[in-house]
Amino acid sequence: MDVKTKRQREKETVSLMIAIYCRKKHGCKELCAECAALDAYARQRSDKCPFMETKTFCSNCKVHCYKKDMREKIREVMRFSGPRMIFHHPVMAIRHVIESKKEKRRMETQ
Repeated sequence: MDVKTKRQREKETVSLMIAIYCRKKHGCKELCAECAALDAYARQRSDKCPFMETKTFCSNCKVHCYKKDMREKIREVMRFSGPRMIFHHPVMAIRHVIESKKEKRRMETQ
């Protein structure tokens, strides 16, 4: 898979997770200002990631390029939305799990 495709998948996954979080936690149909800012920040970090070729998703990355407050917010979103992804976008959720497992195995063998 090329880097552009990986970046796009990363952004789609994170945006969906933020949308799920915002809908359930803030009761919004559209992203609230706080969640929209987090989504924009996550997309910008993904666009600038120098490690995209060697990782699957930001959650597997050993380099934490998010500012501390944003990292805490994105972790909260991921903890909340991760289990709910299967109901909102099953294909994306399963793909994420499979690719994450592959990445963890690859990292263990290095």
